This record gives sequence, C-alpha cells and structure tokens, in this order.
Amino acid sequence: MPFQKVQPEKLSASVVRQIEQLILRGILSPGERLPSERELAERLGVSRPSLRDAIAELQEVGLLESKAGSGVFVADVLGSAFSPALIRLFARHDEAVFDYLSFRRDMEGLAAERAAKFGSDADLKLIQTIFDKMVAAGDPSVSDAAASLDAQFHSAIMDASHNVVMLHMMRSMFDLLHEGVFYNRRIMFSRHTTFEVLLGQHSAINAALQARDPAAARAAVEAHLDYVKQSLIDHQRAERNAEIAQQRLEHESAKR
Repeated sequence: MPFQKVQPEKLSASVVRQIEQLILRGILSPGERLPSERELAERLGVSRPSLRDAIAELQEVGLLESKAGSGVFVADVLGSAFSPALIRLFARHDEAVFDYLSFRRDMEGLAAERAAKFGSDADLKLIQTIFDKMVAAGDPSVSDAAASLDAQFHSAIMDASHNVVMLHMMRSMFDLLHEGVFYNRRIMFSRHTTFEVLLGQHSAINAALQARDPAAARAAVEAHLDYVKQSLIDHQRAERNAEIAQQRLEHESAKR
C-alpha cells in the first residue's frame, strides 16, 4: 500500500507557510514592516529561535529582507514585473498609455465581476468604507489623499476578486501609475472632468458590487475606464492645440 509515515513538521516550517500565504494573498504588502521579533513570536505562539529560522529561510528565498536598525520587511516582490528598460519605454510612448488603459479595463472589469460573485461581506464592507472616505476627501485632481483613496478603491476590488495572480499583477501596474510612468492623473483630471462625474462613476461601481450584480459591476468599471481614456485623449488634444496656438502667436509677433 502506498502509505508513508507522517513526519512531524518543524514549527519554523509552519511559520514560513503562514507568512508565505499572507504575502501571496496580498495581506502583507511589499515594503511592509513585520512586528518585532518578540511580538511576532508571541502572536504566532512559537519560540524566538523557531521564528528566526523561519525568517532566515524567507530571506534566503527573497520574500523578506532585513534592514539594519529598522527591522524585517516584506521584500519588493513586485519589482521584477517590468524591467527598468521597459518602464522607460512605456513612459516615452503614448500608445503604451492606451494599451495600459485597455488592459486595466479588461482586468478590472473581470475583477469587479468576480468581486460581486465571490467577494466576502468583509470585502464589500471594506470597499464601501473606502468609497465613503473618497466622498469625504473631495476632488482627486487637487488632493493627494483623494487620489490615493481612488487607487485604494480599485485595489480593494482587485483584492475582492480572490485571484492571487491577478492581484499581484495589477498591483504592479498600479505602482507604475502611482509613479507617473503612464500619465499624471492629477494633471489629466484637472481640466477635463469634475469631482461629481468621477464620484458618480465610482458610486455606480460600488452600488453594483454591494448589490452583488456581476454584470452591472463589470459594466460600471468598463464605463469608468472608457471615460478615463477619453479624458486623456481630450487632454492631449488640448495640449497640442495650445502648443500650436502659441507657435502661431509667437510667429505673428515676430513679424512686427
């Protein structure tokens, strides 16, 4: 018979598995500091030597990193999603912006559909909480806090889809957006949209999710990102027109 004796598992192996799951599920994020050794050992119910063994193993495989005098942190596991050369290429070409928005439209639409189907009550409560904060924070074109909440809202939907591959892939994409690789959203929204329009779109997304309506949730996300794309097109056209007008003015002035 194909049976083997069950081997007792080391405590450190259990710790490794638990921390791996927290990173995999996006609960522990890149750059997040772990509790102190003493506190973490108490929370996990293991000895400090067992915890050290687990942390050493996770450091060896690149999931954790130690910073002298600061503690132990989750490593930047998303950093390898795109090479620096490709990131620079994205930043220099407009077509990458529109491909990025198309990709987000497809992935976030699917995530919203999944979140409406599979999201837990806690997931939907978190999304509602972030949306309420968005309402209170005001216009994302003038408020860093509001812009951050906008990103958190979309990330929370991704988390609620409960697909870990999608979660980590899209977090890496959001990081590039936050760094301004694709476009500066504050500049883009400052001229061609209003807080009320954006809030209405996010309200529609939230309402569909809270109603657990997958089709409506996906449609609302797709409509929002279609609007973002058109706003960007309008902004680029306005910038180009302003540049042409300035050239004409300078040329006419030079004639005098």
